[in-house]
Amino acid sequence: MIKNKKKIVFLLLLVLIFVTGCSSARISEKERAKRTGEITRFYRVWKGTPYRLGGTTKKGVDCSALVQNLYRDRFEKKLPRTTKKMAEEGEKVKDRSEWEVGDLVFFRIGWKKTRHVGVYLGNNRFLHASTSRGVIISTMDSYWVGHFWQVRKILE
Repeated sequence: MIKNKKKIVFLLLLVLIFVTGCSSARISEKERAKRTGEITRFYRVWKGTPYRLGGTTKKGVDCSALVQNLYRDRFEKKLPRTTKKMAEEGEKVKDRSEWEVGDLVFFRIGWKKTRHVGVYLGNNRFLHASTSRGVIISTMDSYWVGHFWQVRKILE
C-alpha cells in the first residue's frame, strides 16, 4: 500500500513539473507595473517625435530605432537595428492571451509587405513610430489587426 502511494505521489509530481514547465510564465503585477512605468516615461520624452526612415534621434526616428532606443534606455537590452532582425529575436508568442507589456508587436504593411514594429502596452494598445503622426500610442483596431504579423517576447 505504501509503495503504491509513493508511486502515485511521484507520478503527480512528474505531471505537475511537466504542466508548469510547459506553461508560459506570466509576469507579476509588480513587474507589469514596472514595465508600464518605464515605457510611459520613455513615451513622455519621445511623444510626437516625427517619423524619419533611418532616423535614430529626437529629430526623427523610424519604428525599429524607437524600439531599439526604448529597450536600450529603459531595459538595458540591446536589440538589432532593423525590424527584420528584431523579428528573429526572443520567443514567438502564439496565443494572444500570453501577450505582455513590453512584448514586440510586428506588422506587415502595404503591397511590399513592409515590416513595422511597436511595443505592446496591454489593453490592446502599443507604442510605435507612425509615418503620419510620429511617435504615438495606437490601439489594435481593424487596420492594425488586418496587418498583424507576430508578437515576440524579448524581456524575461
